[in-house]
Amino acid sequence: MQPEYLMVITTCPDHDCAQRIASALVQAKLAACVQIVSPVTSVYHWQEQVCQETEYPLHIKCQAKHYQQLQQELQNLHPYEVPQIVAVPLTYGLPAYFDWIKDTTQP
Repeated sequence: MQPEYLMVITTCPDHDCAQRIASALVQAKLAACVQIVSPVTSVYHWQEQVCQETEYPLHIKCQAKHYQQLQQELQNLHPYEVPQIVAVPLTYGLPAYFDWIKDTTQP
């Protein structure tokens, strides 16, 4: 059974980028809400090096049926060559909150 709702997670290199992406996704009605989370320190491998950077996570709430379109828009807006884009199914939650996601995400 496919989930009806998702939380998509990505990270941005700075707050301005996070704000730009969040606003674009909500305005396009691909996301009901995007939370810009406090900065985190990410340690990762990239091009044969261990890197450490400060990033701003985004928690994006959307309908699963819009995931492909949301993913494409994220890739178009994102400055990273290979951005983190992962989706977590939302299987339980307040029904009224899920209704709100559905009502506000109709691209």
